Amino acid sequence: MAEIVYRQYIGESDLPHIMSLVQSELSEPYVIYTYRYFLHQWPQLAFLAIPAGSSVPIGVIVCKQSMHKHVANRGYIAMLSVNKNWRKRGVASTLVRRSIEVMKQHGVDEVVLETEYDNVAALALYESLGFIREKRLYRFYLNGKDAFRLLLPIPPDEDQDSSPFHSPRQPIRTSPFAYVIDDDDDDD
Repeated sequence: MAEIVYRQYIGESDLPHIMSLVQSELSEPYVIYTYRYFLHQWPQLAFLAIPAGSSVPIGVIVCKQSMHKHVANRGYIAMLSVNKNWRKRGVASTLVRRSIEVMKQHGVDEVVLETEYDNVAALALYESLGFIREKRLYRFYLNGKDAFRLLLPIPPDEDQDSSPFHSPRQPIRTSPFAYVIDDDDDDD
């Protein structure tokens, strides 16, 4: 089995690879501005999986982290995609764990995401990592499918107060942006 190297997003040169992976593996279409929204503001929360000796990624995760309703420092997994030929090798779980570790360094209280209600593999992956089904979102996706919102509560870390990265409950600082993508319903 080929060794897989994991690295953070390094810049615009990664964007075509990320877009190709996401567009070929996920049902929801995204425009380039959506990718840039996440990647320019939270580049430290995007990771790529690349087979050793190759330059073409076979997996990607794109996330964000911000205050939710001025109460919770919330991480959000926007996109996770692994090439079909590389599944069942721990790539997706490693990508999720790496992004969550960076979020933890920045005091995240919880991590959320949505996935299609019938995506058995995704539900099994996230539930194996401790995510719970928070609610069902009817006709959530453009293809008319329902979704489950999954939630991973992050318990406070006893060593958090001594962390050199942040003070507790502080979101990752971002620059102002012209538009906002709301990852939630107003009813939760």
